[in-house]
Amino acid sequence: MISGSEERLFTLIRLAFGAGEGECANFNVETAKEWSLLYSLASKLSVVGIVYAGICKLPQDRRPPLNLALQWAGEAEAIRGHNRLINAEAAHLTELFQKQGRRTAILKGAANARLYPDAFIRQCGDIDIWVDGGREKVVSLLQDLGMMAPEPTESFFLSHGKSREELYAMAKRKLAVSGHHVHLAQKLNGISVEVHFRPSSGNLNPFTNRRLQRYLLAELAHTELAPEGFYIPSLKFALAMQFSHIQRHFVAGGIGFKQVADYFVLLRNASSSNREEIARQLRKFGFYRMCGALMWVLGYVFGLERERMLCAPDASRGKLMLEQILRGGNFGYYEKGEALSIIPRWFFRRRRALRFRSFAPSEVFWSEVTYWKRFIRSIPYRIKLRKASIRELF
Repeated sequence: MISGSEERLFTLIRLAFGAGEGECANFNVETAKEWSLLYSLASKLSVVGIVYAGICKLPQDRRPPLNLALQWAGEAEAIRGHNRLINAEAAHLTELFQKQGRRTAILKGAANARLYPDAFIRQCGDIDIWVDGGREKVVSLLQDLGMMAPEPTESFFLSHGKSREELYAMAKRKLAVSGHHVHLAQKLNGISVEVHFRPSSGNLNPFTNRRLQRYLLAELAHTELAPEGFYIPSLKFALAMQFSHIQRHFVAGGIGFKQVADYFVLLRNASSSNREEIARQLRKFGFYRMCGALMWVLGYVFGLERERMLCAPDASRGKLMLEQILRGGNFGYYEKGEALSIIPRWFFRRRRALRFRSFAPSEVFWSEVTYWKRFIRSIPYRIKLRKASIRELF
């Protein structure tokens, strides 16, 4: 059941993206308490800047109380400043890798922000940059540039005589290199950076993932230089890659409105031929069931027109998806089950996987397979660290 506050939040989001005067006429918040609740909801869903842009389109007599308006304006201005910093650092990284003879592309965040009605209202997080060359060459390059610590060998990692603290530090350093990217240990001007040697984390289903990764890698041949000074991938790449990102995070824990808003602007900016091509790939990439749910959310919350959707909206799954987004917040950080102790949290996660199996059955199945593989692999580490859980690492 969608609350009145949530419906008002949706109205402000639509206003930010250019909804007509009718939305303003139907908008009304009567008390300071209701405005405070709206602010908390926007913060939880990581859309403070977007919602503030919607507020700025309201008549003066329908805006929040002065003290909250000033707080909101201050945070929106901080978001604008962070976006400028993200763009500058993305351009710096692009130049740095270009001097090493490497092709690059900025993924998600800064590339998406350019497509918004106001390029500085998106609540950016870290920088995701793809660098060509593959895992070994990219990791080697980062080590040569002093951007990450040397990766310990397995024999060194399992050597005897190390303290628990040393083993823990080595484990964190080793796991900075995931299956698709390197998380740089040092931030750039306070900004976290993930250097991708594969286009995407992709699907957990190895069969659909193989097709997806081939498609994405081929599309990275069509990057273009943006005025901000970094390279951006094609919209076809973004539509495929970011759908996979949404699906994977939804199955694993949750997504926020920031990711959904990104997909909305991608679809609005994509040509009909781009949308048609991705629509033809939905079943091939394992996206079809999840896509109907996402299209319904985009239509209900953002007002996306049916002709811009990739498939017919699925109201039953879409309502469940929207409910989960509102409850869990950005990446599911507000999900109550995540605050539980080890055993209850374990059962909570298994139940959640079963609950969402209808959205992406193969992804849910392979997520459980992946979990148990990691669990078994972590047994030697847990014995050495004498920890029942090493949640921070896995």
